[in-house]
Amino acid sequence: MIIPSVDLINGQVVRLYQGDYTKQTVYTSDPVDLFKSWIDQGASRLHLVDLTGAEHPEKRQITFIENILTHLPASIQVGGGIRTTADIAALFGAGAQRVVLGSVAVTEPEKVREWLTRWGGEAIVLALDIRIHQSQKMVAINGWKKDSQKTLESVMQYYANSELKHVLCTDISRDGALAGSNVALYKTLAEQYPDIAWQASGGVSDLAHIASLKQSGVAAVITGRALLEKKFTYKEALQCWQNA
Repeated sequence: MIIPSVDLINGQVVRLYQGDYTKQTVYTSDPVDLFKSWIDQGASRLHLVDLTGAEHPEKRQITFIENILTHLPASIQVGGGIRTTADIAALFGAGAQRVVLGSVAVTEPEKVREWLTRWGGEAIVLALDIRIHQSQKMVAINGWKKDSQKTLESVMQYYANSELKHVLCTDISRDGALAGSNVALYKTLAEQYPDIAWQASGGVSDLAHIASLKQSGVAAVITGRALLEKKFTYKEALQCWQNA
């Protein structure tokens, strides 16, 4: 499926260039209308990232997110610096159908395995953001500011035989650049881990990229900037995915 994505800072819809808070573009102050327009075009799942909460956990936008979710008839997955059981419970309480776990999946994997057991694999998405160095898929953490020194494969090995079902993988070099997705990466991951529903993220700028990703074997494509900048409509993206 095609999953529209919105990043929120202080209630505004923004995009960061490769995770850099100083390279920020503001699109709108009304995420509900934006999401509704995509739902009207056929979107059944949405992706929302609380960048304020990721940067400043004490300022997590739970009340604002709850207000958004109560107005939307779609499944929402929410991420952004989630670190504790209380964070997860608050998001489920606000109406999220899934939570997206990033750095904590690498730094505290025992805790995340416990959460997967508690809430189940359909409720948890791991977000593994990678930089590729000499063919090594190195996982970045802390808003892409730090290299975890762990490969994607070593992280996935830890979660073998767990409840894990959904992984969102971003090639950081492609994020926000509209330069095309790393199709070869996702093809490799889909073949190597066939039981995982991979969500591809980063680089989508035209319908040809979506068609290529469908052929790679991923379960879903996350797209944000391309939709915000009207490179294509959600309806066009969905039709492309269905027909690829």
